[in-house]
Amino acid sequence: MGQKTVRFSDLSGQLIMHDDALARIVVHEHPELGDGPVEIEALTEEAEAMEEAALRVAVLDLYLPDDIEPRRIVLEADAFDKLATQSSMEELLTAARPVRRSTRSSATSSRGERLDYATREHAGKPHKGKITDTEQQLVRDHLDEINERLAAQGLRTISLTDPEHVERYGLKQLARERNVELEFEFGDADEDAAGGRGVRDQADVGSEINFDDEIAADVA
Repeated sequence: MGQKTVRFSDLSGQLIMHDDALARIVVHEHPELGDGPVEIEALTEEAEAMEEAALRVAVLDLYLPDDIEPRRIVLEADAFDKLATQSSMEELLTAARPVRRSTRSSATSSRGERLDYATREHAGKPHKGKITDTEQQLVRDHLDEINERLAAQGLRTISLTDPEHVERYGLKQLARERNVELEFEFGDADEDAAGGRGVRDQADVGSEINFDDEIAADVA
C-alpha cells in the first residue's frame, strides 16, 4: 500500500495538491528573523503574488566616521533616487567607481580601527594591551604560517629565542620542542663529537653501575 505526502502552504494553510503547485521560499532578511536564513513552502500563485508586490529597493552600506563596521540599510529605490539632485541616479551610478576594499581597509586602519587579534588574519601582529588566550593558542598552533605572514607584511616575526616573545605568547613548551629537534641537527664534526660524548656517557654510567655493585657486595 503506497503512501502520499500531503503538503500545506506555510503562509495560508491551503492544501498543495501536486508538486507543480509547490513553491520554495527562502527568507534571508526580516525584522523577526533569528540567526540565519529559513525556508518555507507556499503555493506557486502565492509566490508569484510576492514577486508582483516586490519593491524596487536599494541596499546600502554606510561607513560613518566613528563606526568600526558599516551599517547595512535597505530603502525604496525611488526614495534613494530622489537624493540625487545634481544628476540622475542612473548617471551617478554609471559614473561611480567600483568598490575598492583594500583602500577602505587601509584607510580605516590608518585611523586606528581596532583589529581582531584573536583571528588567524591578525594574530601575532605587534600591538599594545593584553594577549588573549585565543591569540596565544593561534600563535602556538600556526607559528610558522603566522611568521610568514608577518614577514610578508614587513612586520617583526615571533622568535622562540626571544624570552619576551616566548613569555608573551606562551611558547615555552613549543620552544622546548623545537630545541629538542635542533639538538640532532649536527654537522659531521659535531656528530663525531656527539658520538664521543655518548661513549663517555656510557662509560660513566657503566662505572656508576660497577661502583654500586661494589657497594652492594661490601654491604652483603
